[in-house]
Amino acid sequence: MELSSIRHTTLNLNGINLHIAEKGESGPLILFIHGFPELWYSWRHQILDLSSRGYRAVAPDLRGYGDSDSPPSVNDYTCFHIVGDLIALIDALVGVEEKVFVVGHDWGAVIAWNLCMYRPDRVKALVNTSVTFNRRSPKRKPIESLKALYGDDYYICRFQEPGEIEAEFAEIGTERIMTEILSYRTPKPLMMPKGRGKGKDHPLDTPISLPPWLAKQDMDYYVSKFDKNGFTGPINYYRNLDRNWELNASFTGAQVKVPTKFIVGDQDLTYHSFGAKQYIQSGEMKKDVPFLEEVVVMEGVGHFLQEEKPHEISNHIYEFIKNY
Repeated sequence: MELSSIRHTTLNLNGINLHIAEKGESGPLILFIHGFPELWYSWRHQILDLSSRGYRAVAPDLRGYGDSDSPPSVNDYTCFHIVGDLIALIDALVGVEEKVFVVGHDWGAVIAWNLCMYRPDRVKALVNTSVTFNRRSPKRKPIESLKALYGDDYYICRFQEPGEIEAEFAEIGTERIMTEILSYRTPKPLMMPKGRGKGKDHPLDTPISLPPWLAKQDMDYYVSKFDKNGFTGPINYYRNLDRNWELNASFTGAQVKVPTKFIVGDQDLTYHSFGAKQYIQSGEMKKDVPFLEEVVVMEGVGHFLQEEKPHEISNHIYEFIKNY
């Protein structure tokens, strides 16, 4: 791949330095938003593909990730901070009145739903992947609900205590953690029992291979960035789930009113969590996203679908956004 043709820039936006990768001199802008534990690099295939079709493809390292700043406070990672970064980025790249296409994955999908809910005036159309819209329940905070549903070993619950999971990850090692997460293909919620760093329930000398869609140089890039910055910034997104719930109180019942396409793999853990499959199939998602025009469930595909099936995902994006 011609990764050397991708330009890298750092912009001071919303009080932080944000690293962006981009390709395409002109044309409509596509903003790619990565998830956990990912980077701009997770969109490398789509950046090259969509830029070759006449689009300006831009993917930032979100705050806390890669070569962007990692503010020290947990409180600096709410959905409003992240969306604020992206609105500032859009303003810097295309001006304060222009709209862009948005593509999200995993946490990037969560952020994209919020971006479109808060500022539909800045989005031409949305292609979101893996994580459905999450209708806000006014009765129960997210972490309380997740503990009741999946127990204390559920990975999001394990992420809540500052420093605890980071210490465990440090014992296990960045490369092992990244390989385990990026290779995860079990279509059910992800559990992380305590004591993993000492080999409990999952011996650390058990061989584990990279998925076929990820080369060693790709993993080396991921490991280099997470070794440099650690996991605290990225995990702070999860530590703000309850705070986001509180901040989004005024958006209870709000809809996402931009043209939308949603894509998920049928082996994705998210498709088999939170009642997502039923939410999609029952038509409830259409009530929350009234301009949902297409849902694609990719057979035999796991969570990191933009890397596992890069050409198919690029085509899905192009076939939708070309209409706008």
